[in-house]
Amino acid sequence: MSAPVRPARVRVPATPDELLTTTRSVRLRLDLTRPVDLGEVRACVETALQAPNGGNTQRWHWLVVTDVGLRERIGAVYRRAFEVRYPPSARAGGFGAGLTDRMLEGGRHLARHLHEVPVLVVPCLDLGGRPLPAGNQAGLWGSLLPAAWSYMLAARARGLGTAWTTVHLDAEKEVADLLGLPDGVRQGALIPTAHVVGDGFGPAPRRSVDSVLHLDGWGGGAGRGGEGWGG
Repeated sequence: MSAPVRPARVRVPATPDELLTTTRSVRLRLDLTRPVDLGEVRACVETALQAPNGGNTQRWHWLVVTDVGLRERIGAVYRRAFEVRYPPSARAGGFGAGLTDRMLEGGRHLARHLHEVPVLVVPCLDLGGRPLPAGNQAGLWGSLLPAAWSYMLAARARGLGTAWTTVHLDAEKEVADLLGLPDGVRQGALIPTAHVVGDGFGPAPRRSVDSVLHLDGWGGGAGRGGEGWGG
């Protein structure tokens, strides 16, 4: 009897620019049947720990969830939160111009199957028992979210797929209780991690750089074709 055929491993990016421009949130193409080597996940977290963080306080913690029962319970909370935010009858057009029907369907697929993803990674920030501050929290979350993105990049470099999602934060306390998080430890994201079905990722559609780039203040135009930028 011949051995079962495995899906092709996604090609590892050849350059840093390719890695940065082809790391996608993978929802429809996560392989729900192929185990993930936890040594690879550990290596990705170790890479993520080199990310910048305020005052080098390193208040991050990383919950890696593989237990079937725990994944099922987290998945149930996630599905409820997703359906409240995006009711089954909702269409993408009702949530702003950036969300497409394909993206919404990908989100629904992930919500339905989150419990089947072999590894769920939850990056957290230890606030030392303090509540979240009022006002702009960029400085606070800037000590965690770059590391979470670094984790995703490291996973992509190893041929793994990930998705960035924060839907579960609509029910953050429920998930915190499931994970046994102490008071003052807050979750920053949930990152499903798996092998990927199929091959190849490309850059995503984005607004042009000229439409978002400002020189020396908000009114400073980017300069078409890179004028003034050495282009």
